Amino acid sequence: MKRAGPPGKRGERRLRVVPRRGTDRHAVAATSPAAEADNHPARWSRPSVRTIAIASGKGGVGKSNLAANLAVALGARGARVLLLDADFAQANLDLLLGLHPRFDLQHVVSGEKTLEEIVVPGPEGVRLVPASSGSPELAELDDFTRECLLRNIGLLDDEIDLVLIDTATGVSQHVTSFCRSADDVLVICTPELPAFSDAYGLIKLLHAQGLARAPHLLVNQAGSTEEAEETAHRIRLVARRFLRLELEYWGAVPFDPAVPRAVRLQEPVVTAFPNSPAAAAYCALAERLWPLPDPDERVHPQSERLEA
Repeated sequence: MKRAGPPGKRGERRLRVVPRRGTDRHAVAATSPAAEADNHPARWSRPSVRTIAIASGKGGVGKSNLAANLAVALGARGARVLLLDADFAQANLDLLLGLHPRFDLQHVVSGEKTLEEIVVPGPEGVRLVPASSGSPELAELDDFTRECLLRNIGLLDDEIDLVLIDTATGVSQHVTSFCRSADDVLVICTPELPAFSDAYGLIKLLHAQGLARAPHLLVNQAGSTEEAEETAHRIRLVARRFLRLELEYWGAVPFDPAVPRAVRLQEPVVTAFPNSPAAAAYCALAERLWPLPDPDERVHPQSERLEA
């Protein structure tokens, strides 16, 4: 995978708030809304690493658990995954993965560390960019700093296949900005009515802000396959009727007591209880996102070198 531009020297990849060439931040603020939208940092070009933002309109729907387990399931399939903890109010991916980072994004924003220095290796080759809960520096992150963060993540390594962003809960500017910067947005919902309502509210807001692609939908903590499909059908029907959006259904994760048991063990359920229903659902979603090539279509490494 080629970089979008020269990365610079290893010691120079500190997070800097640098507008595009020829762009004045104060001048942008004074332009028309249309011009301002065109100059929004989310529209800046960056290294072409597929990015998936995982979001939810309501807390307690299992969003972070899904992000952690999906990352590990993707890693087990051979994908090289970078997991970004962007829930700056309640960052907990390190706990869910059983990791103990010494530094986090707060140290990057303050200029004490580089992104390379805070990345922590996790299960199945997953690399975590940890965050700290309740950090004022992260809570006040502006659009320019946020975009520079994403650009620097794309330059971390030539061998990143996927970036998963675990956003905060709700419809704050931090959430919508990360969603707008991603290639795909996966909205997590449960069959409960409040979660249904809040998920639709998030989808409606992202649509109003000009999200490039319609979000995808996943139903978590479902009592049955029928209940999950009914919940997804209702949300898709409302989005189609009032927003003229076609939401793609990415499946469901059943309610499973193995999930809280794995949380207490500080281990992903896909590794702690690989035969559990939840683990099977996470692995099915990983298969959807990272299908393995047919054995007959795989090219032998030696033939690849010969062709090169």
